[in-house]
Amino acid sequence: MKQISILGCGWLGMPLAIHLLQKGYAIKGSTTTESKLDLLKSEGILPYLISLNANELPSNSDAFLENSEVLIINIPPGLRGNTSENFVAKMENFIPFIQKSSVKKVIFVSSTSVYADENQIVTEETTPNPETESGKQLLKVENLLLQNPHFQSTILRFGGLIGKDRHPIKFLAGRNNVENSEAPINLIHQIDCIEIIQNIIEKEVWNTVLNAVAPFHPTRKKYYTEKALEMNLIPPQFNENEHSVGKTILSDKLMQLLNYQFKNLG
Repeated sequence: MKQISILGCGWLGMPLAIHLLQKGYAIKGSTTTESKLDLLKSEGILPYLISLNANELPSNSDAFLENSEVLIINIPPGLRGNTSENFVAKMENFIPFIQKSSVKKVIFVSSTSVYADENQIVTEETTPNPETESGKQLLKVENLLLQNPHFQSTILRFGGLIGKDRHPIKFLAGRNNVENSEAPINLIHQIDCIEIIQNIIEKEVWNTVLNAVAPFHPTRKKYYTEKALEMNLIPPQFNENEHSVGKTILSDKLMQLLNYQFKNLG
């Protein structure tokens, strides 16, 4: 039985851990919340309390990684509204623990925010040009992992995450002067995130970068208006007087390498 460690059992990491357990893997999972340890344990996940810090080495890391062949890093940079956070330093403190562990394969959950909104079609060959602090630090961590000779890494650049309990229309509903009406959407459902990660592990797709966005790119105005009506919400009103900026992110490489068809288009 292959053992996998999942750093970050939150909105995506928790159902991912449960899914992989059901597929026969042994799972170690981390949380930063002590009260969540019992929940992980009740699901059959071996729980660890781990909080990465820019100024000190994380505790429990050796035990968390022990005997695992695969590590999935799924923690947000925590930079939204707080540019003082140093996600790169946190990962620099954690990477030496990976190097000396049994882990040989790493999946890093990154984001399409590493690409700029330049009104172009984006593939993995597109040079990243992050505009946000979060995107800049994610790109630095991607490179730290890809360049490390002690393990193989695959970088997953997810688009906007959606699921049955998470959708941007709930934030946008009823709002006025919403920007970028003609920009395309780039979303991915939780179900596809989980199955893509499983496929990477089982098909041994390593040492690469993959965009992961559903192949469905209507304009923001069209998509969010229809989604609001579908969910009985007030449609947002878009500011169409300003030029829209965005990008269309293609996941052709992922679909070809994994022979994968997206399950949910949004």
